[in-house]
Amino acid sequence: MYFYIKALHIIFIVTWFSGMFYIVRLFIYNTEAAEKPEPAKTILHDQYRIMIKRLWMGITWPSAVLTLVFGSWMWYMLGSLPGWLIIKLCFVLGLFLYHFSLQHIYTQQMKGIFRWSSRQLRIWNEVATIFLVAIVMLVSVKQNMSWAWGLLGLIAFVIALMSAIKVYRRLREKESKGRK
Repeated sequence: MYFYIKALHIIFIVTWFSGMFYIVRLFIYNTEAAEKPEPAKTILHDQYRIMIKRLWMGITWPSAVLTLVFGSWMWYMLGSLPGWLIIKLCFVLGLFLYHFSLQHIYTQQMKGIFRWSSRQLRIWNEVATIFLVAIVMLVSVKQNMSWAWGLLGLIAFVIALMSAIKVYRRLREKESKGRK
């Protein structure tokens, strides 16, 4: 029974992360639609609102809840709380806080409020990637991972990710100037 619960937990983790990754992309496109002239602006906003609502309420939220349900069930079946799991649960708590921040952005965008620029949203989109790497490494490597090396690896990953964002931004700016 444990392995079936574990499989369901993993399935809903995948769909939850997929939803979180894609929802921020939709937030970016919706934000950028505000720069378009009418009637394109209204048409795009209307379409993105539908897509955002269906993704967030139909896939991402249910997946988050089911991830929590099956994860808690596994923890109950495990009957103990090893050290690596305590650290993982701290990252999961952070991931839920990130999820709630996306809920806040969702609520604002549904009201037509755009407080985040597309650049800020692109950076915020990568936070889920950092949580994904940290959680998967903890679950996969567990006791074989030195805390120092794990933390160093995570920091190196964050630096590489932020550098890639900068390079991508410069390429987009260069491409944008080339079109003008």
